Amino acid sequence: MEMDAAVLICLLCALSRVSAEAEVENLSGLSPNPDRDIFVVRENGSTCLMAEFAVKFLIPYDVLALNGIDLITEQTTVSIPRGAEIAGKCGARESELHISWVNSAFTFRIFFLRENRMMGSGGNAEETEVWKINKVQLVYDTSDMTHFVNAYNPGKHTASTHRLSALVTPAGRSYVCTAQQTLTLISTDHQKGVTVSLYDIQVQAFDIKSDFIFSEPYKCMTDQREQLEQMLPLVLGLILGLIIVITISVYHFHLKLTAQQQPQVPRDRSLYKNM
Repeated sequence: MEMDAAVLICLLCALSRVSAEAEVENLSGLSPNPDRDIFVVRENGSTCLMAEFAVKFLIPYDVLALNGIDLITEQTTVSIPRGAEIAGKCGARESELHISWVNSAFTFRIFFLRENRMMGSGGNAEETEVWKINKVQLVYDTSDMTHFVNAYNPGKHTASTHRLSALVTPAGRSYVCTAQQTLTLISTDHQKGVTVSLYDIQVQAFDIKSDFIFSEPYKCMTDQREQLEQMLPLVLGLILGLIIVITISVYHFHLKLTAQQQPQVPRDRSLYKNM
C-alpha cells in the first residue's frame, strides 16, 4: 500500500507538471515581426501574464590573444529564436517569465512585482498601486561555439540587475513602448556588463481581464514625447494659419471701417458748383 501511495503521488506530480507546462505558450509565430516574441502564461484556464517584445543581448566574453598569453574581450549579439521554451508563474504580488533556448545554453528571466508607491508631488501626492520589473537575469554558457567563438575558459555565467525599477505601470494596465529600453546586467564573468535592449514592447504581469487580450495601454514617457514632437509641427501650423486668417480679417474690417468714415464725393458733377 505504501508503494502504491508513492506511485500515485509521483503520478500526480507528473500530471501537475504536464498541466503547468500546458499553461505556458510561446506564440511568437503569430507575430508579423520576426524579431518580436509573444509569450503567455495561463493559470486556471485564463491568461495571467502576457509579454510581447523584441530583444537583443550584447554579451562580452574573453578570448586568448595571438601571443597565447593575454586576454582580449570580444562581443557577441544574441537574440531569442522562434520556438524558445518558456516557463512562468503568477502570484498576487509577484510574477515571473523564464525563456530558454539552445538546449538551455541561454535562459532569460524577468521578475515582476506589484507594490504601492506615492505618485505625484507635494500636497498632490497619492498612494497608487503599480507593477514593475524588479529584476532581470540572463544565464548564458560561453561553451556555445555558435555565439562564443574561441571563448577562453568557457562555462556558464549569470548576469543580473540590482535594485531594478523598470516599466513602472499603474495597476490594471499594460505597459506599451516602441522606443528602445536598455538595461545593463552585471555578470559573474569578471563583472562584465551585459546589455539588454528591449523595444516594441507590450507587457502586462497582473490583472489581465480578458484571455489573450491586454488591458488599457500605458505609454512610456519616450513614446509620449515622440508623439508630442510629431504633433507639434501640425499644432504650430494650425496656430499660424489661424493667426493669418485673423490678421486678414482684421485688415479687411479696418479697410471697410475707414472707407465708411471718409467723406463721400458727389457723383453728379453739377453739385461741384455748391462746394
